[in-house]
Amino acid sequence: MIFITVKWPVKPEHADQWLDLVKDFTEATRAEPGNLWFDWSRSVDDPNEYVLVEAFQDDAAEAHVSAPHFKQAQADLPQYLVETPRIVNFQIPGEEWSRLGEMEVK
Repeated sequence: MIFITVKWPVKPEHADQWLDLVKDFTEATRAEPGNLWFDWSRSVDDPNEYVLVEAFQDDAAEAHVSAPHFKQAQADLPQYLVETPRIVNFQIPGEEWSRLGEMEVK
């Protein structure tokens, strides 16, 4: 799978509405064939930063960045950001979350 994490630095005046601003983009991405997950979290250290954790089957990420809703997000979302989002992107084996053995619940 292709595993991606993106930090989104949102302008303070838009931070509380961010999940509403990305709702259509999020729903469309989650409906894509090959999307494994697309999950937003708000930073506990910076209330103006959101972290997006997403994953795609190996051959699906290219279709994602070519999709109309991605192109629309490219046009719409930068106006709400302080700076360009930062990304970490890896191809890793599997298609689901692994268990954290060090914290096994018995």
